[in-house]
Amino acid sequence: MAGRFLSMFKPISRYLPVIKQPERKVRFTEKIFWTAMVLILYLIMCVIPLYGIDPRTQGWQLQYMRVIFASRRGTLMELGIGPIVTAGLILQLLVGANMIECDMTDPEDRALFTSASKAFSIIFTAIQASAYIIGGVYGTVNPIQSIIIFLQLIAAGIIVILLDELIQKGWGIGSGVSLFILAGVAQQIFNQCFFPAYPYEGIFPAIIRNLMSGEPLNPLFVRQGPSILGFITTVIVFLLIIYLEGIRVEIPISHAMYRGYRGRYPIKLLYVSNLPVIFASALFANIYFFSQLLWTHFRDNFWVGLLGTYRTENGRLIPSGGLVKYVTSPGWLGGVMEDPLRAFGYTVILVVFCVVFSITWLEVGGLGPSTVAKQLVDSGMQVPGYRRSARPIESLLKRYIPPVAVLGGIIVGLIAAVSDFLGVFGSGMGILLSVGIIYQYYQAIVQERAVDMYPALRRFFGK
Repeated sequence: MAGRFLSMFKPISRYLPVIKQPERKVRFTEKIFWTAMVLILYLIMCVIPLYGIDPRTQGWQLQYMRVIFASRRGTLMELGIGPIVTAGLILQLLVGANMIECDMTDPEDRALFTSASKAFSIIFTAIQASAYIIGGVYGTVNPIQSIIIFLQLIAAGIIVILLDELIQKGWGIGSGVSLFILAGVAQQIFNQCFFPAYPYEGIFPAIIRNLMSGEPLNPLFVRQGPSILGFITTVIVFLLIIYLEGIRVEIPISHAMYRGYRGRYPIKLLYVSNLPVIFASALFANIYFFSQLLWTHFRDNFWVGLLGTYRTENGRLIPSGGLVKYVTSPGWLGGVMEDPLRAFGYTVILVVFCVVFSITWLEVGGLGPSTVAKQLVDSGMQVPGYRRSARPIESLLKRYIPPVAVLGGIIVGLIAAVSDFLGVFGSGMGILLSVGIIYQYYQAIVQERAVDMYPALRRFFGK
């Protein structure tokens, strides 16, 4: 049964906007259609400017975080998926710390947890929208303008929540959050490769310009912005992550009723995929955002200084001290050489949080040994040589799943940090997420076909 905290959302859930679960089997072509429609709506929202703001206002420089949260400055997607990820982060931490009672195997608890996530997402949309307006992201605006901007951001935030829910309820493939991140990272990589000025000249136009003018290519090899080293690193990281996605421990399974069916349950090295990086990004982005907001208004406060201090450089606020300095990447090799302690601190903090989120997501996300063992038994599967019972299968899975989750968290944290230092296109976290998301979509398509071929697997996949 749900704990007291989640029970509070039972009456609220009646008034929350909701996408109904499909009452029939959604065909694969329909899922492709709705996924494409969601992507098109997202891209349209990315180019519709917010009414009532001055397009010349610079706002806060959050470009390296925007690609992770699929946001676009000055548009309806100003907040992107930030509120959704922040809400999920907080609830995950509360459940992982046992501060909230929640049994993710209980359908009622799962439904209340979903309602709580949606309610928190709307609340954080309102909080972040208010903070942007009060903090001066849009310059000086009058009360009427503030209300108009606030209502636009709230409406856009609710639409994003519903688009994500539309896909996750089974109308589409994957999740809206993953789809939006992939679209943002792909656009960023394309711009850094080919765009004339975004915000630096793309690497291929720069190479062509230098070759045509007879200038050497050496300055383009390592520079702040798109570089030859960054492009090479991007290709290497892509191939490395694809290789790591294929590393797995496979446990043989068979069906108790269909004796001819045998298969393997894979426990991947990157078992919890890219979720630890997303949650770590959400935590770091909120520290960055709120520290900058507080520092702008309370610069002389000691506690605010511990959270973060900034210096002005070319009209931009750059982290110079406090916690925020060590949760933001130096960005490129020049920054690492200037302040190696900051680079080391950032790497350690990122790896630690990736490990923490990997462990906590095992239970919250239904990936823990006990949940997987129950799914295998309930779907009619068994492990040869073990009794067809959840307990012995759970003991077998405990040998692999927790250690693999920790190792995977360490690996994704190191890849994300080092890739940033080498100037990978789309940011280190972005490239890690995009490859993982592409692989997830590949798995989702294979899973859809497997369910069509073996209807008995429908219960195992929760369909």
